[in-house]
Amino acid sequence: MNISKDYNMEEIISEISVFRKDSKEKIRDKIVSDIYKNAEDIASNCVNKDSKKILYQQKLDNIVTSKITGIPIMLLMLCMVLWITIQGANVPSEAIGKFLFWIEDKLTAFFVYMNAPKWLHGILILGMYRTLAWVVSVMLPPMAIFFPIFTLLEDAGYLPRIAFNLDHAFKKAGAHGKQALTMCMGFGCNAAGVIASRIIESPRERLIAIITNNFVPCNGRFPTLIALSMIFMGMKFSAKNSLGAALLIVLLILIGIVVTLLVSKGLSKTLLKGVPSSFTLELPPYRKPQIGRVIYTSIIDRTIFVLMRAIVIAVPAGAITYILGNLTIGDTTVLNHMAMFLNPFAQAIGLDGYILLAFILGLPANEIVLPILMMAYLSKGYMIDFQSLDQLRDILISNGWTYITLLNTMLFSLLHFPCATTILTIKKETGSRKWTLISVLLPTVIAIGVCFITKQFSNLIQVIV
Repeated sequence: MNISKDYNMEEIISEISVFRKDSKEKIRDKIVSDIYKNAEDIASNCVNKDSKKILYQQKLDNIVTSKITGIPIMLLMLCMVLWITIQGANVPSEAIGKFLFWIEDKLTAFFVYMNAPKWLHGILILGMYRTLAWVVSVMLPPMAIFFPIFTLLEDAGYLPRIAFNLDHAFKKAGAHGKQALTMCMGFGCNAAGVIASRIIESPRERLIAIITNNFVPCNGRFPTLIALSMIFMGMKFSAKNSLGAALLIVLLILIGIVVTLLVSKGLSKTLLKGVPSSFTLELPPYRKPQIGRVIYTSIIDRTIFVLMRAIVIAVPAGAITYILGNLTIGDTTVLNHMAMFLNPFAQAIGLDGYILLAFILGLPANEIVLPILMMAYLSKGYMIDFQSLDQLRDILISNGWTYITLLNTMLFSLLHFPCATTILTIKKETGSRKWTLISVLLPTVIAIGVCFITKQFSNLIQVIV
């Protein structure tokens, strides 16, 4: 309905009669289309445009947002980012690990010189400092590579194109197209993704976005997934195996996106019934990234912030885990008692008691799951010096890990309950204990179910072979 022209009652009545026959969706689209047409007419009379630049961006968008090439380009871009991260993180990770454990040797010599009690050295150095060293050496290099690249894509204007490409899929799932944007925020931090759900006007669709945001891996889970993916590919740091590890993580991310869509569809048909509302996404122009902003956002606002949060949580967690690993009841430690209690259930879903215990104790932050697991596996209740990921592989293999254990640990890490920070954020955003509890239980049940199916499928293959 073009209201910018002179009024013609016959034309208006004719168009209104057509509107009545159309669906609400078509009416909304026509109104939005007319608004943009009028805005374009006004702008063309008032603004001088660089037609060559606009034409170039339109041609680029025809490729990047195409139904045929949009999704493949998005997956290729993701794979390249992960490959660069994996390929570049191993050497600095090993170097940082050696440096930090060299400092530990000096601290140990100081404790010996001061004739300090063994229990004090154990808690402060073998528990707290060694956990800190593991977290920094394993987490810092991947984040220092991944976040700047991710921020470059964000600053260049590519992330809204991802939302555009995924809009149709989320609408089919009964969710809001803006959920694609909140999902992208979840790659940095699930708590940030939950807060970003405020951009969705519909309370029903906002709840769906909040509940399902946990199914994309956050920065706390990426280092674990990267380390385990390298072990899965045989720990040979060639370009071929690094690419294989990157493809494996891309596959896991795709699984997370598929689960997000399926759960969104299920919620929209059961607990949160309703019709998905449409929205108009105006794609920003491509722009040259601002290096200062990229450095600040990726290094200061993301990498350092996340690392400091992990350190604050990991240090006391290391002390607690050390105490549990050295405090005995009968002939075994409290940590072993807890792991043995969980072991029958954990074995049924392709894990073991120590893995499941590490995820439970890692509730404060996903970053500390791997360090806790290493401490739990070692009979003395503390971790060995970090030399390289090869060493991590040897520890896992000596504790009975197989390919199915690796795969299920990665799947459980991808799908399991959110961290404590995200849970508190969900409670604050929803103001409801009910939806907070659902946000915790739903991914936990799904993670257990997926791992159980994978384990049973593996058992079936073994029987057939």
